[in-house]
Amino acid sequence: MTVSGRRSGRRPGKQGTRDEILSAARRAFAQSGYDAATIRTVAESAGVDPALVHHYFGTKEKLFLATMDAPVDPRRYVDRIIDGPRERLAERLLLTVLSLWDSPKGSAVIALLRSSIAHEWSAKLLREFLLERALRPIAESVEPDPDLARWRANLVAAQLMGLASMRYLLVLEPLASAPHERIVELIGPNLQRYLTGGLGDS
Repeated sequence: MTVSGRRSGRRPGKQGTRDEILSAARRAFAQSGYDAATIRTVAESAGVDPALVHHYFGTKEKLFLATMDAPVDPRRYVDRIIDGPRERLAERLLLTVLSLWDSPKGSAVIALLRSSIAHEWSAKLLREFLLERALRPIAESVEPDPDLARWRANLVAAQLMGLASMRYLLVLEPLASAPHERIVELIGPNLQRYLTGGLGDS
C-alpha cells in the first residue's frame, strides 16, 4: 500500500501485531521508565502507526498495564489508602495488599513477582508498576521532600516484597498462615516508620 506514491513504512493491523506492540512496549517501559516512554516510541519500535497502538490499548496507562498482564491497577487503591489518619497509613496499606494477595486475583499478582525474579526486564517493569503506580504516590502524600519520598517508597517496597516472597513463594510458617491482623501488628510499626518516621541522617 502506498501513500502519495510512497510506501508508508507502517504495517497494517494483522495477527501477531498486538503481541509485537506489547514486546516493544515492554522494552520501552523497562529501558526508559513509565514517564519517559511514549506511544510514539513504542509504535516506531513495533513498526506500526501510533493510531494502531491506541486502537489496541487506548492510553499509555492501559498499554503499561497490558505489558504487566496486571490483574488490577494499583492506582485504584491509592486514594483509599491515603484517605485516613496519617498514623494508621501503614495499617491501611498492609490490609489492602493482604486482602488483594489473598483474593482470587492474588495468584496473578504473585505470578508477577515470580516472573520478576526470573527475568530482568520483568523486574524493571514490576519496579515501575509497584513504585510509580502505588508506593511513590503514597509516600509523596506524607513526605514533601522528593528524595526522602523516593527513599520511603523504596523501603516500603522492600518490606512488602519480602513479605510477599516469604508468605506466598517460600510459604514460611507461621507467617504464611498468619491472619492479616497479626501481620499488621508485627510488621505495621516498621512500615509506618518507613512512611512517616525518621530515617536517620537521610
